[in-house]
Amino acid sequence: MKNEMNIEFSALSQNESFARVTVASFIAQLDPTMDELTEIKTVVSEAVTNAIIHGYEENCNGKVYISVTLDDHVVYLTIRDEGLGITDLDEARQPLFTTKPELERSGMGFTIMENFMDDVSVDSSPEMGTTIRLTKHLSKSKALCN
Repeated sequence: MKNEMNIEFSALSQNESFARVTVASFIAQLDPTMDELTEIKTVVSEAVTNAIIHGYEENCNGKVYISVTLDDHVVYLTIRDEGLGITDLDEARQPLFTTKPELERSGMGFTIMENFMDDVSVDSSPEMGTTIRLTKHLSKSKALCN
C-alpha cells in the first residue's frame, strides 16, 4: 500500500528546518535506521536550500513544493521550485561548483544527494524552475498495511 504527502511553503530560509522535520516525521512510520533518516533529512535540507538560495535568490514570494511517496520500503521524494532554473545542469552537478561563492556555499549539494540516495534525477529549465526526484530504498521497514 502506498502512502503519500504533499507540502507547499514560502521560499524562506527558516522553512528549511520545517521541511526537513516534516519529511522525517512522515518517513518515520517506516522505521528507518538513524543513518537513513539522517541522510534523508540532509538531502531535504540541501534541495530546499538550493531552491531558496539559487532558484528564487531568496525571493520570499516563491514557493517550494515537496511530495513524498512511501511504497513498501522505498521512499520517493520530489522537491520542486518554479524559480530561475539551472542553465548548465552538468556544471551544477560538479563537486565544489557554486554560483554563490560570496555566500560561502560549498557546491556539494548534488554530490551529497547522489551519495545519500539510491537514485537522483534533476530536470531544470531556465526561468521555469527545477525538479529533483530522489529515491531511497530503506534497509528495514515496517509494512504500511498490516
